[in-house]
Amino acid sequence: MKAMTTQTVIVGTGVSGLFCALNLPRNRRILMITKSDLESSDSFLAQGGICMLRDDADYSAYFEDTLKAGHYENRRESVDIMIRSSREIIADLVALGVDFERDGDGFAYTREGAHSRPRILFHEDITGKEITSKLLAAVKKRKNITLLEYTTMTDLLIHNRQCSGIVAQSKAGEPLKISAGQTVLASGGVGGLYTHSTNFRHLTGDAIALGKKYKVRMEHLDYVQIHPTTLYSQKDGRRFLISESVRGEGAVLLNREGHRFVDELLPRDVVTAAIRKQMQADHTPCVWLSLAAIKKEDILSHFPNIYKHCLEEGYDVTKERIPVVPAQHYFMGGVWVDRDSHTSMPGLYAVGETSCNGVHGANRLASNSLLESLVFAKRAALNIMDKEEQDDEFHNDAAVG
Repeated sequence: MKAMTTQTVIVGTGVSGLFCALNLPRNRRILMITKSDLESSDSFLAQGGICMLRDDADYSAYFEDTLKAGHYENRRESVDIMIRSSREIIADLVALGVDFERDGDGFAYTREGAHSRPRILFHEDITGKEITSKLLAAVKKRKNITLLEYTTMTDLLIHNRQCSGIVAQSKAGEPLKISAGQTVLASGGVGGLYTHSTNFRHLTGDAIALGKKYKVRMEHLDYVQIHPTTLYSQKDGRRFLISESVRGEGAVLLNREGHRFVDELLPRDVVTAAIRKQMQADHTPCVWLSLAAIKKEDILSHFPNIYKHCLEEGYDVTKERIPVVPAQHYFMGGVWVDRDSHTSMPGLYAVGETSCNGVHGANRLASNSLLESLVFAKRAALNIMDKEEQDDEFHNDAAVG
């Protein structure tokens, strides 16, 4: 078994893993691994956008929208941290070159389901790709960060009930022992375990399985979100997401007879239930989404990726309705973490969809995922450094004593 040593190992190269790495010092040795290629993370797939607290007057409404969508099962402290940190995170992203849509001198905002007002920043309909690609480019410039593709975590290294790194397997099948002072799990969700999912197929909950093996605390493993609108297809593989922003801009859901049957801006679980009920009543494998209320030029400018993909599948969204069906989309549960993304095991952190910090409750509010991932990834990085400073002070005091 090949042995490697680093100061921090991060499992996953989505937004949470990348942002955690970027918030650690430049003189720190960091090793990042990903199970597939660097661009095959769900972070690249996020379409709609990222939430931001627009002004202080919006705080109460944003907080309530998040709790209401989550059926009031949210960890309120985490929701507060996320909302209050949002402007700082957006400023960080802009500094890294992320290009959000502008309206004059300020940001342009869109609205999605269960939001009481527009507060979502976006880049066309590929916001996740815009953010993640800029983070990845920044990481590649850091000489202290090593990236390993096609490398799969197979076990944790545990010593005296503390995580001291991971065991992994390279693309060639070579086992790797990676020792590290801190381990950050950022390996995504569980969509690969489902037949119909918007997730990449290699995201199979590896961190959850290993966490359970070593009795790391878990939370809400049954909280799985189904997205109401993915493009219906009889093909195998990942389902193509039709962003909630489309409904936020005026698209409506129709039954077999062409009649609207639900308020499209209700929380995702409510809309999903209504769609399934309508499919059963109509004896159809899908319902239909009409973008007729959206101007063609707005579709082409705001949703070019959706327009292109649907056209490739034989549907012109500027002229006809498209078939949509619910599919597994997001995992609200996961490895339990505290406000600083530390798990119940010393030396082990979890961020992004792998973790459960309680922000989302039982159902995630649209476009909170990217923000939550970034906020708590940064907190993980800062906490790693704080703990090391405290340890150094303790050892220095002990030496003096």
